[in-house]
Amino acid sequence: MRTAEATYVDKVCAYITRNRDDGHARELLVFEGPEHDGLQVPKGTIEADETPREALHREVDEEAGLSTLESISHLVSDVWTRRRSPLKRYRRHFFQATVDHHRDEWTHVVTGEGAEVGLEFEFSWVDVPPASEFALALDDYVHLVAASPASRE
Repeated sequence: MRTAEATYVDKVCAYITRNRDDGHARELLVFEGPEHDGLQVPKGTIEADETPREALHREVDEEAGLSTLESISHLVSDVWTRRRSPLKRYRRHFFQATVDHHRDEWTHVVTGEGAEVGLEFEFSWVDVPPASEFALALDDYVHLVAASPASRE
């Protein structure tokens, strides 16, 4: 019996962090939006002419409205099975970046191209590590944020 070939899609996932005002902990940017099951982080498909780092900048700007990222570091890449039938896998590239951002909550209308354009995402910050699991296993590597040199102060 022959198994169907898998479809692979390259994705970028952004762990955007900021220091809490008390300076004792890091916070992670998350959102909720229509058509999503639980908390997520900015992420999206890497276009054919982009590097993962270029896609990171574009996706964070389109989904969160943040155009300036600091201290960007690649954390890990993996292959995650999105769907078993037909078989679809994501090659996910996780990055951490910091921002100097003072708003605690905001709503952003997604720009760019694709199915999410025009949707409203409601952004907020959660402590690292987060208290609950994220949709699409996007919290798989949050422990690396807590352990990264950028988060030690």
